[in-house]
Amino acid sequence: MPDYLANKDIDLSFLYEIADGSDEFIVDSIGMFIDQSPEILQAVGDAIAVKDWPAAASSAHKIKANLGFFGMLNSQALIQEIEHACKAGASNPGEIIEKFAQVKAIIEDNLAALALLKAEKEANL
Repeated sequence: MPDYLANKDIDLSFLYEIADGSDEFIVDSIGMFIDQSPEILQAVGDAIAVKDWPAAASSAHKIKANLGFFGMLNSQALIQEIEHACKAGASNPGEIIEKFAQVKAIIEDNLAALALLKAEKEANL
C-alpha cells in the first residue's frame, strides 16, 4: 500500500479482488467514487442544515454502500449512525451535525488519497 494511503480509513482489498488485476477497473471505480461522493456529501449536509431528516437519511444511505466498497468501515459506520438517527427523527441534531462534520472530513481526506492512487494507476495504463 502506498504511503499516502497509510493511516486512512481505506482498505482496498475488495476493490483489488474484484478488479482481478485490471488497473483500468480500479481507475474507473475510484473515478466514479471521487465524482459522486462530494455531491452526495453536499446533499447530506444541505439536508441536515435545513433539518430535512428524511432527505438526510436518504442521502446518507446512498453513500453508505460505496464506503464499504472502498473499505472505509469507520466512515461507513458513522454514516450509518447518521442515517439511523435521521430516520428516527433526529432527537439530538447536535450529535448528527458533529458526526457528519467528522465523517465528511475523513471522507474528503480519503478522496484526496484516492485521487493520488488514481493518478498513479492512470500513468501506468
